[in-house]
Parts: sequence; structure tokens; C-alpha cells
Amino acid sequence: MQRDHGAYQGIGSVSRVVVEADGGSRGNPGPAGYGAVVFDAGHRAVLAERKASIGRATNNVAEYRGLIAGLTAAAELGADEVDVRMDSKLVVEQMSGRWKVKHPDMFPLAAQVQALASKFSRVNYTWIPRAENGYADRLANEAMDAAVVPAAGTEMVEAPKAPGWTGATGAPTRMLLLRHGQTPLSVERRYSGRGNPELTELGRGQASAAADMLAGRGDISAVVSSPLGRARETAAAAAAALNLPVTVHDGLIETDFGEWEGLTFAEAAERDVDVHKKWLTDTSVRPPGGESFDDVRIRIAGVRADLTAEHPGSTVLVVSHVTPIKTLLQFALDSGPSLLYRLHLDLASLSIAEFYPDGGSSVRLVNDTSYL
Repeated sequence: MQRDHGAYQGIGSVSRVVVEADGGSRGNPGPAGYGAVVFDAGHRAVLAERKASIGRATNNVAEYRGLIAGLTAAAELGADEVDVRMDSKLVVEQMSGRWKVKHPDMFPLAAQVQALASKFSRVNYTWIPRAENGYADRLANEAMDAAVVPAAGTEMVEAPKAPGWTGATGAPTRMLLLRHGQTPLSVERRYSGRGNPELTELGRGQASAAADMLAGRGDISAVVSSPLGRARETAAAAAAALNLPVTVHDGLIETDFGEWEGLTFAEAAERDVDVHKKWLTDTSVRPPGGESFDDVRIRIAGVRADLTAEHPGSTVLVVSHVTPIKTLLQFALDSGPSLLYRLHLDLASLSIAEFYPDGGSSVRLVNDTSYL
């Protein structure tokens, strides 16, 4: 579904034009479409417009497709210089060279944009608020409306299915499980549960690196965080890069280590010899004044239920701590308690677990730190 107004008559040369583009998805991913409009250099006259539904895709894919359509229309008009204006910070920053393109789905789209841009003597990218991108936004929404309501005799694009070997059906809730960045307690390898240390300078750098990586994925629809400051600060960096709000879920808080809070492993073992020894192998044992891993499991089961109910078929960034993340991975693997003691998770590491509507689950990634 495309419409082109063609060249505007009576304005003389079109050597310089303004391209405004947008894209969106009802579901992210979901039925998607883009819109693009080409104005004259004075932003007074419409020279061309494009819009199209593109089946099931993410917001970022649709936004890139809108930019591609706008640049293509500008080239067809014979433009030499292009001022691109978009409300997608991701696309603007990546195409300006300030952010790296990291998500595999974005590589071919970014390469196509760069190939189109090379045909002009100059292309400048500017971020604008959504309110100033109303023309392209309207076109994109018209395209999405067409994607949501298929024409007679056609079928909606089906949601991605689980890998055949899992037997699971339906679109999963994909949880990107990000551990918070470094704190002073993690530097000294001290128990850090309900205390609230801030991120170190390195920890803030880790949060920023993770945010850059996540911004390139193009498929995240929500950011959910533990209430503790170190997680919220890590989540805030990612949310800013994704242009999403942060939702706090109290259930994602770290284990309450009770009287061991702030102690090193050796100090806790010396303080409570028998309890500490049992705690290392028995998930029902509580640190003095704290909670057991069994207690945490019950709490995280509630978190899993909440997130799968609130974000069906979507990708959610979950920023939390070692034990909650390990427990979600334990649920996804349907494994025993030994996983809690044997699995290592680095600071600011990413793991990915999927939970399907029929009860199936899978783990796609564990402890990735390649972006740090």
C-alpha cells in the first residue's frame, strides 16, 4: 500500500529537501507500518509521501523502513541534499554515527540507508519530538491500520512460533534479564541484598554499555526493575536509550541476607558456622534475620506470572539481581536447586529466558558480557 504525490509543481529546483519519517508496531513486534513525507527546503510544500504496511515487525524495523522510503523518494525527486527529521532517537543516533548498530535485524536496514545516503552530497539527521512529526506519524498509523485489518481473502501474519524441538506453542514473553552494574560492595565481594549502595563509576559505565547494546535490539517494549537503587540506575540508562519508562516491581528485589548484609563470605562463615554451611546446600535455610532461596522462589514465581500476564508475546527488559535472575532461569530450564549454587552471573550481564502461554519455556542466552 503506497501513495506518491509526485513532484510538486512550481517550486523550481528540488536540490535540497526535508524528509520526515516514522514507523510503528501494534505490539512491538506486531502489525507494523511506516510513513514518510518529503517537503521542499522551506518545509512549505509536500513533494512526495510514502506509506506501507510491512506485516509483523518491531517499532525500530518500521522506523528504518520509513527512513528508507523517504530517502528513496528524495532520490527519485533528484534531490542533492537531504535534512532527515525523525522522532526515533535510535535511528538518528545510529545513522549519525554516534551509536553503533548492534542488533542483527538492523544491520541490513542500516546498510540500505547508508547506501541510499551515499547518493546525496549531504544527509543530515535531526531528532524531533513526536509532536513535530505528525505528518509521517499519521501516514504510519494509516499503514498500521491496514496491517491490523487484512483485506478480504488475505491472512494476518502469524506470530513467531517456538523452536520445533521445544514443543511450546504461541508467542512467548521474552525476558531480557540484566544484572545491575558494579557497586562498592560487589568490588569487595560482600553480601549485598536489601542494602542500597550506588553504582561505582565503573558500574555506571557498565550500565551505559548495556544500554547502548539494548538500544540496538529494536524489539523491547517495556523496562521493569527491582526497587533497589543499583538496579533502578542501571534500568534508567537502558530506558533512556530505548525511550521507554521504567516500571518498578517490588518482587524483583534481591534476597534479604539479614545479618550477613555487608559481610564477606569468610566473615559470614565465621560468624554463623553451622547455618552458613547448611545455607550453601539447602535452599530452605535462612540467614539470621533474612530469607531463604525457597522464599525467593515463591516471590519470583509471582513476578513471572505478573510479567507474562502483562506482556504476552512481547520482549521485556528485566533489571534485577543475581538470585532473582538465577531463579527465573531456573524456572525456564525447569531445573533443580543446584543451579543456584553452580551458575555464575557477572555484573551487568545479560541472560534471556522465554515463557510461552502453554506453559513451555526456554533459555536462549546466559551471562553475556560481550558488550562491556
